[in-house]
Parts: sequence; structure tokens; C-alpha cells
Amino acid sequence: MRQEISINQDTTPEDETNDQSFMARLGARLADWSEKWFPDAYVFAAIAVVVVCGAALAMGRTPTQVSIDFGKSFWNLIPFTMQMAFVVIGGYIVAVSAPVRRIINVLAAFPKEPKMAVAYVGFMAMVASLLSWGFSMIFAGILMREISKRVKGVDYRAMGAAGYLGLGSVWALGLSSSAALLMATKGSIPGGLLKISGTIPLSATLFTWQNLVMIVVLVVLSVWICYASTPNADKAKTAEMAGIVYQDSKEDIGSPQTPGEKLEFNPLLTLVLVALGLVYLYDVFSTKGGLAALDLNTYNFMFLIAGMLLHWSPRSFLRAAAKAVPMTGGVLLQFPLYAGIFGVLMGSGLNEVLAKFFVSISTQDTLPLVGGIYSAILGLFLPSGGGKWVVEAPYLLEAANQLHVNLAWMVQVYNAAEALPNFINPFWMLPLMGLTGVKARDLAGYSTLQLIFHAPVVLIMLWLLGLTMPYVPPILG
Repeated sequence: MRQEISINQDTTPEDETNDQSFMARLGARLADWSEKWFPDAYVFAAIAVVVVCGAALAMGRTPTQVSIDFGKSFWNLIPFTMQMAFVVIGGYIVAVSAPVRRIINVLAAFPKEPKMAVAYVGFMAMVASLLSWGFSMIFAGILMREISKRVKGVDYRAMGAAGYLGLGSVWALGLSSSAALLMATKGSIPGGLLKISGTIPLSATLFTWQNLVMIVVLVVLSVWICYASTPNADKAKTAEMAGIVYQDSKEDIGSPQTPGEKLEFNPLLTLVLVALGLVYLYDVFSTKGGLAALDLNTYNFMFLIAGMLLHWSPRSFLRAAAKAVPMTGGVLLQFPLYAGIFGVLMGSGLNEVLAKFFVSISTQDTLPLVGGIYSAILGLFLPSGGGKWVVEAPYLLEAANQLHVNLAWMVQVYNAAEALPNFINPFWMLPLMGLTGVKARDLAGYSTLQLIFHAPVVLIMLWLLGLTMPYVPPILG
């Protein structure tokens, strides 16, 4: 294999042009560009801080005021930060357990050549994201590692971007949509927003034929891009060439040597904790109802309980958790920066200025399109699906009431547009990067290619499908 690599590096540009399709050449060029110019995720976040603070200063805020806005909000996302960290930890613990690894090993045996392997990973990542975007990231990462060991000549950048599709395509159109779940739960909707929107049931957002059309179109489009843009084996940049070696994560946990260690290997404590967790989950789902109970806390709790059961012994469970914790470093460091950005946006009024501008240029037919563009742009600076919706919802839904645009469709406008900036925002790439050893610049080229195609398709669907949704006054009772 190493001989083939050294020979193939001597191929001429003319050979590459003749052998590769346009999509493959474009994907490779974007990947090469991003490797050179795309910064680390932390640098990206720091640049966003500078841009937003500069805009706030231009609006008349003093440096002291901007600094105070930034500092006062710096720790505001700590609960969400911990939730995100546990998404990574819980997903990893479940994914590396012996039963799930056996399932992944079976799934990894299907693709036989590079193009099909990348398209397959993309499809599996998106299907998994419709159930839970958090699990999708870890599941796709483990699947990528296994396929990379089986299929030779897979471009690790194209494969990584395919695995990232769980966060950059259809996730917000599925069951882990924070905005849709929030609007369906009366007790969770802020009082000011509830007076504008009322409750919006999931039957009017996620479970509509319009939403199904978007899911099918975007999944087919994404899989096609994956297949068409993946370079042939002789032109690929493999994980080995990048110095990435995927070792088997299975580890011998040994045997108990002391009376104290016997407790670490005994499943009795695990079974007690699992029993307590299952009773709690039964109560949550029976009290709130199935879909209303599916928030981040419940997701994380379910994965931790499942992880305990799947690993069986406390020793195995703790070993997996110890390996997962280092992957959360980027999340822990960058979330406070995004919280600071949120504070500057709100303190300066920049958020309201942008909102009023977009609403002022909208009509009944164009509000979904304008709202989608706005949500996508703001998502570059506030990468928080649920938190950002609370900021946007009051004025977007008020505009929908004034223009008689379907409120439920505006929720889906937000969901579909929210995923677009994820393609190029390295913040959401952090869990996958930690699991696979790649960097944001490795994924950015091929994910940017996905964005180029997704953006116009998503915006056109938001506009056209919105025309099929009649206005329904808010349910305020």
C-alpha cells in the first residue's frame, strides 16, 4: 500500500483532471484549500468574537460596555455546555460497548469500494441523526473508523465530511429538533413567546408531508454529493497518509486482584443503577408523553443508563468514560466564547436591528425565504439550535402572525436553515474531530461542497412548500 501511495503522488495534474469527475476535482480543491486556510475551531470562535464586538462598537457601544456584555454572558451556557459534553460522553460510551460494536462491525462490512463507502457513511449518519444528532456523531465516527480499516483508498477528508452530515443536513427535521420540541410543550415555552405563538404540536411541524419531502430530498442530495465528490482510490488522501492510525478500541479490562476491585467487576451495582434509571424514565415518558419528554437531559440520561447496561461492569463503563472525556475539551473551552457573543449581540441591540431589517423586506410569500436566510446567517455566530430559537422566535413568529404565514412552517424554516451554517462552523465538528483524530480543516472542504448545493435547495423548498401551508391562528388556550 505504501508503494502505491508513493507512486501515485508522482501523477501529473493532467492525469488527475482526466481521471476525476468535476465533483471529485471540486471537492479535492476545496479540501486542499481548507487544509491550508481553515483555522482551528477555537480560532474560528475567537474571530467570531472579534467580528461581533466590532459590529457592536460600530453601533455606538463603548469598549467598556462591550466588555461587560461579553463577560456577563460568558458563563451563561454552562448547563448547555455540560449537556453537550455528556452528549459526547454518553454517545461514545454506548458506541464502544461490545454489543453496539458488534452491530457497527456488521454494518461496516457492506461497502466495498471508496465512493460507496463514503456515500454509505453519509446515509447512515443522516438516518441516525433523525433519532438523535448526538448519537449520530459518535455512531458515524465509529463506523468511519471501522470502514477505513476495511476499505482501502478511502479519502479520510471525504469520509469525515460524510460522517458529519448528521449535524449538517437533516438532524433538525427529526426527533431531536429543539425548536419543535419546545413549541409543542406549553410548560417550556417562555411566557412572552407563548402569547405570540401558543403551542404548536409536532403533528404540525415534524409530522407533515412537507417535512418528509425536505428530509427525502436532502438525504438523496447529500448521498449523491458524497458519491460524486469522493476521489478514486489512487487520488485519495488516506488517514494513513495524514498520520492517523485507527487502533481497535477494545481493551482487556483485566480481572479483579483485590476485594475492592471485585466491586468494580460485579454487575450488581450496575443493575441497581439501571433499575433506578428505568423507573425514572418510565415516569418521565408516562407523565410528559413520549415526544415531549425527549429533551437533551432525557437523551443524555438514556445514553448513560444504556451505557451502564451495555458495558455490564463498572470497570468497563468507567474505562469507556475515561476515554470519552478528553474529547469534550473543545466544547468546554468554546461554549463560553459563544455565550459571550450572545451577550454582545443582545446588549448592543445588533440582533434586533438585523431582525427588523429582514422582517421589513418580507411579504407573506417571502417571509419563509427571508427568515431562512436570516437564521442561517445568525447561526454562524450563535451555534445553538434551541437557544438561538428562543432569541429569534418572538419576532419571526410575530411577523408570521402579521403577514398570515403558517407558524408551524416558520418553526420548520428555522430547523432547515439552522443546519446550513453547521456545514462550515467547526464548533459542531468538535465531537467528531475528537473521535476520529481529524481537524476542522480536514472536513471543511467537502462539507463546504455540501453547503454549496444545500443552500439553494433548502431555501427554494422553504419558499415553495411554505405556499402549501395555510395560516392557522395561534392556539392560546
